[in-house]
Amino acid sequence: MNHSEYFLKEINCIKNEKIKNSLIYMIEKLPDYFFLVAASSTGKYHPKYAQGEGGLLRHSKAAFRIGYELLSNPIIGDKYTSDEKDLMLMGLLIHDGLKLGREESKYTKFEHPILMANYIDEQKDHLELSDEQRKLVCEVIKTHMGPWTTDYQGKEVLEKPKTKYQSFVHMCDYLASKKCIEMQFDDDDNIIL
Repeated sequence: MNHSEYFLKEINCIKNEKIKNSLIYMIEKLPDYFFLVAASSTGKYHPKYAQGEGGLLRHSKAAFRIGYELLSNPIIGDKYTSDEKDLMLMGLLIHDGLKLGREESKYTKFEHPILMANYIDEQKDHLELSDEQRKLVCEVIKTHMGPWTTDYQGKEVLEKPKTKYQSFVHMCDYLASKKCIEMQFDDDDNIIL
């Protein structure tokens, strides 16, 4: 199965064909483990649906869905252009694409937002994004951890969100990681609406 087949419903929410094609390309470049592992190796930081086999996939779908629903609300969504919405949704879907690194490690790589943003930049010649669009996707991914910017040794590694785009993506990822917000998934890992 192609990796993008796991995300058909989400991909079909993207309106701009060039952004959609770029998203599909990046999904296909994700490591196989992304579709199999839990969102958290300990289960400490994510709800039940994001635990166990396929948990990271479901967490990514949940973050995307939260973003999609919020952007569909005109009070929130009208602050963004259609392309900006698509780019933020793209970022949400693949923000944890290298959570365990390029080669699967046992634990989360703290710098995974930077790894994923750099990976997108490396693929720029294969993407149908303008430099400005690619920069926006990379910026929202790089800052999706919000205020959690220091590694386990207390070293400042990540940037905090500064723009409305970065703050929005962080908020959606944050909400998708809260145990008090449960989503239900069918047997094909699609959110039950």
